[in-house]
Amino acid sequence: MGTAQRPPALTTLLRRYDRAATLLTCERVPRGLLNRGWRITTGSGRFFLKQYVAADTAAHSVIARQHHATGRLARLGLPAAAPLHDRDGATVTEVGGHRYALFPWVEGRHREGTELSQGQSRRLGTLLGMVHTGLAGTQPPPPAGRHPSADPERTHEQIDHLLTLVRGHRPFDAFDALAEHRLLERRALLRRHAHLRPPDADDRVSGWVHGDFHPLNLLYRGEEPAAIIDWDRLGVHPRAEEAVRAAVIFFVHPADGRLDLAKIRGYARAYRRAAGIAGTELAAAVHRVWWERLNDFWMLHWRYQHRDRRSDPLFPAASALAVWWTEEYARVRDAFTG
Repeated sequence: MGTAQRPPALTTLLRRYDRAATLLTCERVPRGLLNRGWRITTGSGRFFLKQYVAADTAAHSVIARQHHATGRLARLGLPAAAPLHDRDGATVTEVGGHRYALFPWVEGRHREGTELSQGQSRRLGTLLGMVHTGLAGTQPPPPAGRHPSADPERTHEQIDHLLTLVRGHRPFDAFDALAEHRLLERRALLRRHAHLRPPDADDRVSGWVHGDFHPLNLLYRGEEPAAIIDWDRLGVHPRAEEAVRAAVIFFVHPADGRLDLAKIRGYARAYRRAAGIAGTELAAAVHRVWWERLNDFWMLHWRYQHRDRRSDPLFPAASALAVWWTEEYARVRDAFTG
């Protein structure tokens, strides 16, 4: 690969790891929205080199917390991608003003929920429940705090601003037309359902969670998960809400935004058993995540405010899901709690 694609001072960095000192190849891994990564081949094998770029995840204390958590989970037998230690016993290395970590390379592929069998869907729920219980047993007690629900008045202001950007975009294309349609549709839904805004979640339902559990952060080898990756969003949030968010990403039909409720039912039952969470807590999480989806336009903010189109392919299904979920609210809740 060209030197422009390599991380700076790569050879110096690798010398800090006895098992990865002799560089043979270095290839950029294209996926990853927050940070950068490379597949490294050395005389000792293959590795994944991660460069921490995003300001809110690149602080040494934040990275160290992630590494501590994944190391503890791995020792519990969970497929958490834990980093290697350098010669000094550290897992974070700073070179040229940037922080890096080296991981064993995990062979595997991402699998959407549409590819998973009913049994695999149940095992996915069990895995996430075990992650939550494992984090509860290995992380410090979570700080007290409340997690506010989205304010619809602020959302209406965002909709008005986004509509101005969408209508002024040139050339006005099919994506812009869909964005305009969904914004107008969502404004009407919010006005109709404003009285259903959920209360803030408190610390009684919160705990340490992965923070970004979805198909691109789970690698499968064969039929089973081999590694949970990208722990950048590790933090304290309502646990059951992570389970709901993960399910509606894994089990959404990309063509029309419908959810596979049969798979969700098995997944949710397994999650509740593994995490020790009652159906009432999961029902409240379903309501809060539904409300969150009605008020969320991060993909449009990326496209129109930041001129970043990487999330554009996700928008049709995600925007359709909010509408379908509203229409099928009771069925979705029952799938998670039945």
